[in-house]
Amino acid sequence: MINDGQDMESIKLETILDDLFGKDKLSPLFCVAIHAGPERKMEYGTAVMPDYKGRGAKARNYTRFIFEELLPYVRKNWPGYSFKEKAFAGFSLGALSALDIVWNHPYEFSRVGAFSGSFWWRSKDKNDLTYDDATNRIMHRQIREEGFYPWLRFFFECGAADEEYDRNNNGVIDSIDDTLDLINELVAKGYDPFKDICFVLLEDGKHDVETWARALPDFLQWGWGK
Repeated sequence: MINDGQDMESIKLETILDDLFGKDKLSPLFCVAIHAGPERKMEYGTAVMPDYKGRGAKARNYTRFIFEELLPYVRKNWPGYSFKEKAFAGFSLGALSALDIVWNHPYEFSRVGAFSGSFWWRSKDKNDLTYDDATNRIMHRQIREEGFYPWLRFFFECGAADEEYDRNNNGVIDSIDDTLDLINELVAKGYDPFKDICFVLLEDGKHDVETWARALPDFLQWGWGK
């Protein structure tokens, strides 16, 4: 499953799949691209809580839609397919949503792909004097405080030009810092940084569909390559 399905034509998902299948580089896949509606910023996020501005308040409803409507619809309309595993991928805020859903439903999934993930998602404004990266980044805290699911695998992509913000003034943009910190949380839980986690940094990558399209074949071959 892929969030922001409305972008798949721009990303050229069909062309990417045709190319990889044509070169016999990919095992069979069934892709479901979910179009985001006008309330994307409310439906994507973390189901456990909205961010400090109230964004993501409908993330729990979106999660229910996935399990109570979308997956039953797929199983009903394509009964001949047998799925050995399920994965969820997304871009930007959709990446945060994908990881949140996989992490909180680990018995339903085996992999997640997060491209330019919005892992800054926080419970307090960064300008709040009491803000703390360690406790106020919602996804990081979930991973730190919840269980360990050894079968899960994680793919992360960042572009060195994803953004310009550097809230801790360490010379590394926030999107990279937040992703690397999240990877560190996963490693601390027990995930192997070489076997279980793949991190792709595109030095000329931006926060756009062209960059994500370049990284998508790497994700697909990492997960289902022959």
